[in-house]
Amino acid sequence: MPRKARIDAPGALHHIIVRGIERKDIFRDSYDYSNLLKRIETVLTETGTPCFAWALMPNHFHLLLRTGQVPISTVMRRLLTGYAQQFNRRHRRHGPLFQNRFKSILCEFDAYFLELIRYIHLNPLRADIVADLKALKMHPYSGHTVILGKLKCEWQDVNSVLGMFSNQVGQARHAYTQFVKKGIEMGHRPELTGGGLVRSMGGWAALKSMRTIAERMMGDERILGSGDFVESVLKQAQESYEWRTLARAQGISVETIINTVSKKFGIQPMLVKSKSRQRNLCRARSIVCWLSVDKLAESGKKVGQILGMSPSAVSKALPRGRKDLRSESIWNDILEEHGMLNGR
Repeated sequence: MPRKARIDAPGALHHIIVRGIERKDIFRDSYDYSNLLKRIETVLTETGTPCFAWALMPNHFHLLLRTGQVPISTVMRRLLTGYAQQFNRRHRRHGPLFQNRFKSILCEFDAYFLELIRYIHLNPLRADIVADLKALKMHPYSGHTVILGKLKCEWQDVNSVLGMFSNQVGQARHAYTQFVKKGIEMGHRPELTGGGLVRSMGGWAALKSMRTIAERMMGDERILGSGDFVESVLKQAQESYEWRTLARAQGISVETIINTVSKKFGIQPMLVKSKSRQRNLCRARSIVCWLSVDKLAESGKKVGQILGMSPSAVSKALPRGRKDLRSESIWNDILEEHGMLNGR
């Protein structure tokens, strides 16, 4: 059965779960924990990806992220690939470190934001890694400690969380603590780790009339939210998929984008693929990266192969291409050239 495509969009809230292969440990000592945290800081900062909650466990970890300037799949690819390579070198092991692909659940913000923060931050307590809330308050591998001001992480968005409770930091932290405390008795909550479609729509029987969606989402746990939210997300995802498929069917490719960008910049296409660091070439390259990944859903790896760049370099170029005012104009030129502008 083919793997389901990631569902993503600017501003989307994602509950990310990454597990070790065969549920084996992915952290063996404090260096491993610190290594991943440093990588999270670097990748999230460079990609402009907000993080609201996180918890590192011996054999898995959780992140609550919001899509920023770069797709979540690109963010996680950078994070996991670098960590796995160093982990294997350091511990003299070979083969995959993580279990399949990371799990990404797109969540409805209003309904699940605080619930997910509480669920994620209570992980160490549920797993008996810490004894009680007092110990959790000082635990160095959870965003709970950061929200309470006991650990500093510039990459974690604490203000957005505390702002949900009070405008006064002290009062907000107290209210947040009481909120987390109430979650202890709830125990493990499988409804927060995927499968939102079936639950949101009132069970699988309720999906019988939505046969197309039911077939596509069978065994799929990509969305967590109300019925209206699920339908909206699926509709947008389908429209995006159909649009990209049509663009490719019309012959629009990475090479097409390179040629159009080259014309706009008055340079040869081969120079866009060169290693030159001239300002105008770097700008052109960034636009090619952004349009290829965002409009055609090409992977950073494939775009990098065409441009002679590493996936990491492509990822770093995406925010610059997105912000460049010429990007949309160039894309519209491509659509017009292929007779697609009116059907966009």
